[in-house]
Amino acid sequence: MTTITLTREHGYAAGVGIVSTLYLLGLGFRVAAARRKAGVPYPYLYAERAEADKDPLKNIFNCTQRAHQNTLEGYPIFIVLFGIASIEHPLYAAISGLVWLAGRHAYASGYATGDPSKRTRGNFGYFGSIALLGLAVKTAATLALSA
Repeated sequence: MTTITLTREHGYAAGVGIVSTLYLLGLGFRVAAARRKAGVPYPYLYAERAEADKDPLKNIFNCTQRAHQNTLEGYPIFIVLFGIASIEHPLYAAISGLVWLAGRHAYASGYATGDPSKRTRGNFGYFGSIALLGLAVKTAATLALSA
């Protein structure tokens, strides 16, 4: 049986987990603000393309909304890999999580300009995802092979 001892580094990982949650809330607030400015009513997820092509605020809303949705689509993968990686490698998981978060921030900020090509500024965040995948695989192997 494996025993897990929590260390100070686990606190760093927990902090990154909390920051990631707050970041998602912040993205949601950003979408709400863009929705208000653009005048896109609920329950519509996006402004119609014809409207967005004519009104830059509606285009910015669509881009902001898409950046938020894309982050939500990838968040379950992030949080699972982050949680598993944090068991054995909390400091490296925290650093990798911060890289992922910084990448998501650059992605969302670039996208929210209304120019979707600027979202690629956040591509470096994939390094955080790849690191978390490797750390999670190693942790799973360590746990599965321990006596």
